[in-house]
Amino acid sequence: MCNSRALKKYLGRLLCLGVLILSGCRPKVDYFPGGAVQTGVASWYGEEFHGRRTSSREIYDMNDLTAAHNTLPFGTMAMVTNLNNGQSVVVRINDRGPFVKNRVIDLSYAAARAVDMVGTGTAPVRIEVLSGVSPPMSDLRYFVQAGSFIHRENAVQLRRELSSEFPSIAVTSFRTPFHVYYRVRIRADTREAATAIARRLSLLGHTAIIFEEQ
Repeated sequence: MCNSRALKKYLGRLLCLGVLILSGCRPKVDYFPGGAVQTGVASWYGEEFHGRRTSSREIYDMNDLTAAHNTLPFGTMAMVTNLNNGQSVVVRINDRGPFVKNRVIDLSYAAARAVDMVGTGTAPVRIEVLSGVSPPMSDLRYFVQAGSFIHRENAVQLRRELSSEFPSIAVTSFRTPFHVYYRVRIRADTREAATAIARRLSLLGHTAIIFEEQ
């Protein structure tokens, strides 16, 4: 009886490990799906960033209808709809973010107020690119991120570990109002190549994120 119970416990643990390994083989793709529509969780940022320079080098104005997105070209006009209440607002992308896991866009205070999500802080949204008044989404550069660190030495160490497998790997820095992040990234010529690199990284045990940038 005891041996049977121990065996079941062992097999259960082995099954869980197998599930984790298999799930880890799926790269996280962070480009804008389909090039036109995306759904996910939105957040907003306001007074603490008011008057600071954005990633596009503009000065952030919390009362303008703008937003931060990690991959859409600066100047993109997008309609953001709060899926909880159906209210929509058109924003211009002029910053990078969010930097919180599982969020797809950071709205300005004015934009968040327009879709009635200031009080809740976050909301499920649909983002639709207004192609007629937005920069083209072609001619983007592709990068696969293998890691992001606050301490540069950690990024350098990861680059060394992966350099034999990925010769184009490099460490880049990204500054936010609170930290400088050191990102370990691999350049890819196409989206397909980036996806292949992400799969290889996942098989090596790394969380891979694909970025498109102008």
